[in-house]
Amino acid sequence: MEDNGKLGWFFAGAVIGASIALLYAPKTGKDTRRYLGETSKEGQKAMEASGKELMDRGRELYERGKQIAEDAGELFERGRKLVQG
Repeated sequence: MEDNGKLGWFFAGAVIGASIALLYAPKTGKDTRRYLGETSKEGQKAMEASGKELMDRGRELYERGKQIAEDAGELFERGRKLVQG
């Protein structure tokens, strides 16, 4: 989860940097629109990749938690049988 925070700060920095670059080195409208379009596509791809990674991690954690709960249930049942004799 810590990586997602870093990724968010990275994108925020990229947007701020791009804005400053546009102010100090203006291009024609056509060039600027092309640049913004390319940058937004790259950002979209990066967000899709991080979203997929986050879903995969969540799925792994769910499966791991499910297995731990099943193991705990089995241990409890064995302990109950030992106590009952």
